[in-house]
Amino acid sequence: MKRLVLASLLTLAASAALAADVGVSISIGQPGFYGQIDIGTAPRPVLIYPQPVVIQRVQVVQPVQPVYLHVPPGHAKDWKKHCQKYDACARPVYFVKDDWYNSVYVPHYEQEHGKGKGKGKGKNNGNGNGKGQGNGK
Repeated sequence: MKRLVLASLLTLAASAALAADVGVSISIGQPGFYGQIDIGTAPRPVLIYPQPVVIQRVQVVQPVQPVYLHVPPGHAKDWKKHCQKYDACARPVYFVKDDWYNSVYVPHYEQEHGKGKGKGKGKNNGNGNGKGQGNGK
């Protein structure tokens, strides 16, 4: 009986490990990426709202710098529901328009950082296979 339980646990662990290795990853500077972007030397962004949005006001000694976010359609409208995913509920947020991100920021990012430097779409196109066997770089 113990062998059967042990075999079942090993089978479950192995299948969970295999399932974790499947996925799609998209990184900054690629179409379809959602999250914080560093404007840096990129052209001025086209914004969804002219004023930054803040969900939780907190008392701070120094002012908090706003962040620029590219978010999926609908997230900006219902920001209170989605701000935790971006760790930005207590920060002023400017939402950049999707068209500006894809037609201006992505080409600028690729020019500055090299095209194809992101993780890409598809399995195993990143910096490893997700098993923690990196070389410390």
